[in-house]
Amino acid sequence: MTDYANVLDDFVQTDFTSQGKTRVVYRKGTGPAVIVIHEMPGITSEVAAFGRRVAEAGFTTVMPVLFGKPGKPLSTGYAARNVAWGCVTREFAALATGRTSPITLWLRALGAQAHEECGGPGVGALGMCFTGGFALAMMVDDRVLAPVLSQPSLPLALTKKQGRDIGISASDLDRVKERVADGACVLGLRFTADRAVPAARFETLRGALGGGFVAVEIDSSPGNKWGIKKTAHSVLTNDLVDEPGHPTREALDQVMAFFADRLST
Repeated sequence: MTDYANVLDDFVQTDFTSQGKTRVVYRKGTGPAVIVIHEMPGITSEVAAFGRRVAEAGFTTVMPVLFGKPGKPLSTGYAARNVAWGCVTREFAALATGRTSPITLWLRALGAQAHEECGGPGVGALGMCFTGGFALAMMVDDRVLAPVLSQPSLPLALTKKQGRDIGISASDLDRVKERVADGACVLGLRFTADRAVPAARFETLRGALGGGFVAVEIDSSPGNKWGIKKTAHSVLTNDLVDEPGHPTREALDQVMAFFADRLST
């Protein structure tokens, strides 16, 4: 069996148990914690690179393994297998509307422990793709001060209703609204032509959270200025163009500035 763990050699591997589940967690850096929730199909080298950026910016990257084999590179077959698994796993509300994914309870507990260990005013949380909306549900915990939804893709947008849904229960959304009214803020990222993250989903977030939702929508329509392909999806990893002035790099810089602003001591 191929071992891809060297991709994460500079991270410290630990375990965390909550809700009867023990999972591997990779950590790097010092300072207030940021929970980096990897995208499908797992912690690829691109996701690990983002985790390093967070650590280099003065935070403790806390990156749990929710699925996949850490370090294994992205491929169509690997992604398809894990998406299929995620759709039938009870911890992920992949198709249901008006529901919070149960795994967010485990993630909240991880965030609470990370805050206790790392200090600071609170923690950041960033989800990507399949996990993109989990940072929103984590806001039920007051310790989550900097939630980022990067291409939030659940529930899968197979119908218009699913496309409008933001993957959170009514009661959890009410708590998020209370927090926004008290000054909390949510950052969301998407490519405009991304079918996995319909514009209607961001409209729901705007309608629910008003000025408490800051949307970063990157033009990926045909003929766009930057030549971004219409299939672009992963703003901070696979489709990141790490060049000053490029809209994906500007989105990355905005995320880091958001963490700095909300988690500064």
